[in-house]
Amino acid sequence: MQKEPSKGFVPYLDIEAIETGIAHNFAEVVSSRMASEKDVLVVWDGARSGWTGLGRHGAICSTIMALETKGCDRDYLQRFIQSQFHHINTNTRGTGIPHVDPEVFWNLEVPLPPLSEQRRIVQKLDRLLAKVDACQQRLEKIPILLKRFRQSVLAAACSGRLTEDWRKKHEIEPAASLLKQIKEWRLAVATGKKDKDQLLQWFGRDNYSIGDDEIIFDSLPETWEMCRIGAIGKVCNGSTPSRKRPDYWGTDIAWVSSGEVQNNIVRETREKITRAGYDSCSVQILPTGTVLLAMIGEGRTRGQTAILNINATINQNIAAIIIEHGYINSKYLWWWFQMRYQMTRKQGSGSGPQALNCQRVRELPFLLPPIPEQQEIVRRVEALFKIADRIEERYQRAKIQVDKLTQSILAKAFRGELVPQDFSDEPASILLERIKQQKISGNQSKNYRAKGSRRSPIPPGEVKFFQ
Repeated sequence: MQKEPSKGFVPYLDIEAIETGIAHNFAEVVSSRMASEKDVLVVWDGARSGWTGLGRHGAICSTIMALETKGCDRDYLQRFIQSQFHHINTNTRGTGIPHVDPEVFWNLEVPLPPLSEQRRIVQKLDRLLAKVDACQQRLEKIPILLKRFRQSVLAAACSGRLTEDWRKKHEIEPAASLLKQIKEWRLAVATGKKDKDQLLQWFGRDNYSIGDDEIIFDSLPETWEMCRIGAIGKVCNGSTPSRKRPDYWGTDIAWVSSGEVQNNIVRETREKITRAGYDSCSVQILPTGTVLLAMIGEGRTRGQTAILNINATINQNIAAIIIEHGYINSKYLWWWFQMRYQMTRKQGSGSGPQALNCQRVRELPFLLPPIPEQQEIVRRVEALFKIADRIEERYQRAKIQVDKLTQSILAKAFRGELVPQDFSDEPASILLERIKQQKISGNQSKNYRAKGSRRSPIPPGEVKFFQ
């Protein structure tokens, strides 16, 4: 096996090479099983067992079987096997890696029209399925466009552009006054000198100094205020009761794991803990409206957020931003974190997997609009997101219909309903007799032979035709 073509080497036909038409590896001819342009290639092992492609000159890998076809049109046979993919793929053999069941495959009965009609069917299928493929490609762009749309809405909302017209019509108290009220409320409920001293630090002038690299917008409304997350709400994390104690886990108190924080509204949890579990570790019951931020995870998890629609506890890998003073709309804060998802992820630290901690979450910047404008932002974002949700629902329905369309067209083709019959064609009975004579004369093994899969030997068989 080598990466570049050279004398004595041919393209190595694995699934990717068959699907894309591009071979990335080359195999030596003398040590390989060869396929040709006359073959239909069938994936024999793995999750895609039964998937087909058209043959080309090259060496087939151990998971591919090649059918050499002379009795009927190659493309017609390939399209027929394609129409049987679900039947083949759901009736495989093997307890580990699945592979095509030879009894299923070799006993497929192929409807055999005249050769000329086979070619007309293939031509019509090519035209129709090309349109289906084009439709699928256009549909695949919709989720990407919707994601960009939602992100653009959030960027406009969190920069003040979304409510620019609203501000021109309303005279509202600047957010600086709102921040002052938040400070007074939080100092009033703070317990102990240490908590008050730490809180005063977040309202100190040094913590108002936010760099341009932290706020990505060029200009901000004059009535908005910049601050840190530590100023607007209490930040804490949770804990996990011992898994060795079954009595700590039950149906009493909702418990959120970091995997459940997926830019979503938490209405229920996969697990709950008992009162004994709650008392055994450092957790607290968080009120509805608390915003959650996942702090650990190299995949998508770190930086994702959720908002509680229930009272719940959390594990140690989640930061909770508790807003109990009523001066911050929880949904606005939640959307702020979603808008800054990539930037928040970069705040992680550590020599191993990058991670946030509660202190780093407190240090994250925040743009604070006046409370009436927060409410207007939430109203407008929800209205725009509902439009996007309706489009997404229509996309999902359309995708299901289009996904079914290919099999519907193939089924119609092999029921003889796709193209009109031409009575001047050579009858299929003559073609079938010719195939039978080839078998009798000993040429059958050349016409339909298994040429692949060293791991899953394929017994000799034949594709059965009927008129």
